[in-house]
Amino acid sequence: MPHPPLEQLRTAVTGGTSGLGRALVRELVRRGSRVAFVARRADEARRTAQELRGSHGIVGDVSRKDDIYPMALQITGTLGGLDVLVNNASSLGPVPLALLADTDCEDLELALATNLVGPFRLTKALLGSLAASAREGGHPIVVNISSDAAVTPYETWGAYGASKAALLHLGRIWDAELRGEGIRVVSIDPGDMDTPLHELAVPDADRSALKRPEDAAREIADTIAALTMGPPDPTAEPAVTEALR
Repeated sequence: MPHPPLEQLRTAVTGGTSGLGRALVRELVRRGSRVAFVARRADEARRTAQELRGSHGIVGDVSRKDDIYPMALQITGTLGGLDVLVNNASSLGPVPLALLADTDCEDLELALATNLVGPFRLTKALLGSLAASAREGGHPIVVNISSDAAVTPYETWGAYGASKAALLHLGRIWDAELRGEGIRVVSIDPGDMDTPLHELAVPDADRSALKRPEDAAREIADTIAALTMGPPDPTAEPAVTEALR
């Protein structure tokens, strides 16, 4: 079946060279979106941009405070504004996964910096561009990639789960505060996928039982299309968690 187009939609995706992020960059470009993606390594950003023609790689680490504003300036400068921000980059915290009592404070800090504080800083840095999109008649959105670990207390997933739970509630508050500006903030749980991050977390998992990131990317792109094609629904739920389960 045909999928909704996203012609000329200006979109930024963090963590865009691997797993879901890369699949989402590919899907958005295929549908006509103008995409800038963020990656920590210059070689991976360059290779991905060469392979996914029409995308633009930006080197930066969302967990690093000093990277945020240069990253935001490059995103808006490359795209000429912004309509969609996808906060996708994630850290598990300790690898292998560990009980909270065995989790180093530094690993918890990394999970919070990548999964919570980084998305907060980047969203805040790009609010002006998103508000400008709304004033120009667009329907800008911020998509936070969530997880069922944000609501279910899985053992050994403490650092990741706590950071994702905080991001989920942060998104709900952002959404309540920004609706009046014409900006939506939603959280999407794509489910368990066959990605390098999942392999790090559960190396013995049956990969054949996991969702393909390409399938999740198509579903997320459909959600983005639906939310950017019309005005915000004041009666809609503030976060689209479990939308793709």
